Amino acid sequence: MDQLLRLVETHGLRLIEHPGRSCGGDEPRSATIRIAPGMSARTTRSVIAHELGHAVLGHEYTPDPTERDRQERSADEWAARLLITPTAYADAEAARDGHAASIAFDLGVTVDLVLAYRRLLRRVGDVTYVEPRLGRGQWTHRAVSA
Repeated sequence: MDQLLRLVETHGLRLIEHPGRSCGGDEPRSATIRIAPGMSARTTRSVIAHELGHAVLGHEYTPDPTERDRQERSADEWAARLLITPTAYADAEAARDGHAASIAFDLGVTVDLVLAYRRLLRRVGDVTYVEPRLGRGQWTHRAVSA
């Protein structure tokens, strides 16, 4: 959590705890991230990372539901990359037989972030690529199953 709070500070953001209609929020004009009080540690950690993702990616409110959905997915994926390492995910997935809620518990994140992380994976045979792109050798991480 300390690393996450330092990252909030590094980006010039202020973190406040205040109730709202959702678990968290990002207010670009005041450079503020809001989190709801009373959440579990893993939910708090995930919400801070998600809202930080909105801030870092430059998301601003839009009335367009399609664009809002894209922003939410993007912020979840940004947060998942921040909080989940390929090795930790692979270990948790093997130990929990792919059960998303159990994996989330083991990794200390929400199920939404586990599902977002899965969207970043591409499995080809016994090889798993994290964030694959077109072209030879173009991925963030590559793991071969034993």
